[in-house]
Amino acid sequence: MTPLRAAIVGGGRIGAAHARAIDAAEGVQLVAVCDLDPARAEALARPRGATAHVSWQAMLEAEDLDLLWVATPPLDHRGPAVAALARGLHLYLEKPIARTLEDAEAVVEAARTAAGVCAVGYQWHASDLLDAARQALAGQRLGMLVGRNFGQAAARPWFVDREQGGGQILERASHHIDLQRALAGEIAAVEAFAADVALSGVNGSAIDDAIALVLQFRSGAVGTVHSVWLREGLPGRYAADLLAEDAALTLELGSAEHRIRGVSGGRTIDAAFGDPMQRSVARFLEAARRRDRSLVACPPEDALGTLAVALACERALADGMRVTL
Repeated sequence: MTPLRAAIVGGGRIGAAHARAIDAAEGVQLVAVCDLDPARAEALARPRGATAHVSWQAMLEAEDLDLLWVATPPLDHRGPAVAALARGLHLYLEKPIARTLEDAEAVVEAARTAAGVCAVGYQWHASDLLDAARQALAGQRLGMLVGRNFGQAAARPWFVDREQGGGQILERASHHIDLQRALAGEIAAVEAFAADVALSGVNGSAIDDAIALVLQFRSGAVGTVHSVWLREGLPGRYAADLLAEDAALTLELGSAEHRIRGVSGGRTIDAAFGDPMQRSVARFLEAARRRDRSLVACPPEDALGTLAVALACERALADGMRVTL
């Protein structure tokens, strides 16, 4: 089998994580890396025998590619994503789909008419853990979902600038918004609150260190997402609690463990699963090889829905008001 030829735009922390996931996948070869910082592009490219670029436009012109990963800050997603889809490349786009609804809708439209498939990188959405939770909850109505995201985060310039990256809501809490939507369906209204307490120990940040989101689902369920940027050295917690008519389940979502525990329908459930990023990449590659959009775990239309909720949470946080969708 001839390996699929892949490239990455964005050589930072998440781009490096995707490079490792590509390394672990079968039938794909990383042949090019692009980053505005030449040293960073070289650091990812050279050990893999790939070519380093500083312009994604020049890279797309120069390289013979099958797949493109876009792992830039959210404000810069639209350009390379739309260009790749126009060329017929299969696209793995890091979450969130974009920083603005206008950019996200442009990506959705480009994907709708593209020859290639497009997946958005909400890796929990692609995980076997989500499949197990859905099976455990089959036939039951969810009443409460609680997302917990407590821990350190790298103080990247775009992350601490709310206008560029969306801060806690888009960068961290949107994972939980997406997961809860995948389990409980669409959201009707949101509220959002922030603590006026410095918890991260990072100077010069323009984002809130601690936020709480309240999500009212059309189904009648209620969800909450608690996201806290803690200072170094404190223990983190990455989990989701699911309470249904006859189920109480916890999903462990940290880097060391992906597990479902609890009871549903009188049955004890305890199962562990592998790295969700590798699973997300594997599902994307399968969809690309088969050219089958139905195999994409999180298509751009779904990620657009998550972005709309996240942006509503931003408005709720800014205005101190309940926002309906």
